[in-house]
Amino acid sequence: MIGFLRDNARWLGTGFLLTMFSAFGQTWFISLFAGQLKDVHGLTDGSWGSLYTVATLASATLLFLRGALADTMPLSRLAPGIALMFAASCLLIAWAPSVWLLGVALFGLRFCGQGMFTHIAMTAMGRWFVAARGRAVAIAAFGQSLGEMLLPLPILLLVGLIGWQLTWSAVALLLACVIAPVLFMLLARNRTPRGHVEGTQTPGLGGRHWTRGQVVRHWLFPALLPFLLTPGFIGTVIFFHQVHIADVKGWTLTQMAPGYAVFATLTILSNFASGFFVDRFGPRRLLPLYLVPMGIGITIVGPAGAVYGWFAALAFNGLTQGMTGALMGTLLPTLYGTKNLGSIRSLISTVGVVSTAIGPGITGILIDQGIVFPRQCLALGLWCFALSLSAIPISRRLARETS
Repeated sequence: MIGFLRDNARWLGTGFLLTMFSAFGQTWFISLFAGQLKDVHGLTDGSWGSLYTVATLASATLLFLRGALADTMPLSRLAPGIALMFAASCLLIAWAPSVWLLGVALFGLRFCGQGMFTHIAMTAMGRWFVAARGRAVAIAAFGQSLGEMLLPLPILLLVGLIGWQLTWSAVALLLACVIAPVLFMLLARNRTPRGHVEGTQTPGLGGRHWTRGQVVRHWLFPALLPFLLTPGFIGTVIFFHQVHIADVKGWTLTQMAPGYAVFATLTILSNFASGFFVDRFGPRRLLPLYLVPMGIGITIVGPAGAVYGWFAALAFNGLTQGMTGALMGTLLPTLYGTKNLGSIRSLISTVGVVSTAIGPGITGILIDQGIVFPRQCLALGLWCFALSLSAIPISRRLARETS
């Protein structure tokens, strides 16, 4: 493992950096500022959630249309360019004078952070690595988990020290003056998997390279849709409504902040364990298992009385998030090849972003109707358990087609 890290430090570091600093466009980070943003712009839980939904759906549409840039544009130009757009969005959300411009800022944060930063990282890992693809995906995804572990408490302290608007401005400066130049230097050299005479292209099912249209027509895509939508939906809403949960439960955000470290730790452990698992046994075997912990975690939120229940809920959700990265990061190139991986991943990433978009809108409207979020969690837990059972025949059919 040490040799693998040493020999591939440049490329693994690129994936790690992209996923770590995607944090600034992730729901858990943006929601830390939900109270200030709602107060400044006069938004309710429902209107805030609806605005977030519209902005995220717009970002998903652009990701679908432009995600194939990861196949056609040199990453040394694409990634730094996205970083600069990301920085501009951070400045805009800090100083937006209207709800309309707040929506534009949210759109930019979601497209650049949750969308393109993660999309570029996972497309690169899938294309650059073959035999060690699971480990490469796990190491890249470790960046996101480390961000979740290290950033929340310092950010809250920084907000207390200089205010929320200057905090966003500092994030913009970091992205523009540090992250963009570092990405340019790291991506100045591409990587070719060793032992592959056709460069970076390896085929999928049937010994061919699938197109996005062929993927959509394949039986697996509609079968996987609920599994693609659920982690993003639940993983988003549990963080998006953390201010609401704190109000309902009588907790404070400072009390809840250590939960991020618990979440990140379990995500990291699950991610690396799953990476080794899929390298050894294949990704399809994870499919019936990976939503079970999330089902347990989201169910715990409802009856939790002490803040330790929040920590337990995030711990179980972290297990699923770790498995999700390893599963999707390795399943797609294994099934569909790597030639059009950016295009195919943009489709899958779009589905994931859509799930994060519809979650806040639906649950926010239910909250406005008097159904507090902890009461909604039981139904979400039951949904996870039902999906896990339905994954068994899907996994068996995949075993037949890949044998």
